[in-house]
Amino acid sequence: MLPRPAIRLLPPAATLLLLAACAAPLPAQLPGAGAEGTVPVQVPVAVRFAARVGAQPFRCGAGYDGIGRTASRITPSDFRFYVSSVALLDEDGRAVPLRLEQDGRWQYRDVALLDFEDGSGPCRNGNAGLHEAVTGHVPAGRYRGLQFTLGVPADLNHGDPAVAPPPLNLSAMFWSWQAGYKFVKIDMATRGQARGGTAPPADAAPVPAAAPRRRAAGFPIHLGSTDCVSPAATAAPSSCARPNRVTVRLDAFDVATEQVEFDLAALLRDTDVDVNAPDSAPGCMAGPDDADCRFVMPAFGLPFDGQPALPQRVFRAAPRG
Repeated sequence: MLPRPAIRLLPPAATLLLLAACAAPLPAQLPGAGAEGTVPVQVPVAVRFAARVGAQPFRCGAGYDGIGRTASRITPSDFRFYVSSVALLDEDGRAVPLRLEQDGRWQYRDVALLDFEDGSGPCRNGNAGLHEAVTGHVPAGRYRGLQFTLGVPADLNHGDPAVAPPPLNLSAMFWSWQAGYKFVKIDMATRGQARGGTAPPADAAPVPAAAPRRRAAGFPIHLGSTDCVSPAATAAPSSCARPNRVTVRLDAFDVATEQVEFDLAALLRDTDVDVNAPDSAPGCMAGPDDADCRFVMPAFGLPFDGQPALPQRVFRAAPRG
């Protein structure tokens, strides 16, 4: 297969000039005020993201079959994640940072929250707003790929969300000062755990109607930094043994025609979502001793239980829907 050609990003005025004069390709920079410097021409860019469950789009209230090792049915109730350090890759593979639009709601400094739940139905603990693209500016030029980090940078990850600017002010996306933010928050009910607890074996006796039931838990996936050392949960840590940030690199990505898809089915491919490890929190909470993370963390491209990191399989480039 031949390599995909790089896309050229030009400022609107330059595009008109190119069409009118049929001139040679416009350089990515224009002369600056001084003879020794140049001023980069900045062009707007929108890096679009999409939440998928296999071949289907994520939607609050929808049920999805064939998920995980046991081909279970899930009903997601939250789908949000933070990205940072978003950059386009030039023809030589160098990362050119995207200077994010500071919109006062979804993007702050170099962090953006992607939010695919709309607060309806089982997503009632979310909010009505959606955010499906990271917007900003890059110097005009030719780009062939994309790179970003899944997670919040360390210098913004530990503090008080009550006084943090959006989108770092959401308590639903926060653990504690010590652990910081939930980089990924995905909640779901499953066929085996729709009412919480561990699914019984197939040959187990029926549970009496009067037997007590545990509260609904499902199989949530909350990814964030763990093993963070600090004197208290309300104090910023000096370090985190497992920062759990993931650098995602898509060497072939056309920002003008493609989107980044986060595939929940790919994340859960090898996991049994109908059971929960005994004496552990529901689902995968990114803990190093959480058996429910055995296949989730490697899918993200993170090491787990002494095994080295594998290539991530959660994000992919796809044509825009």
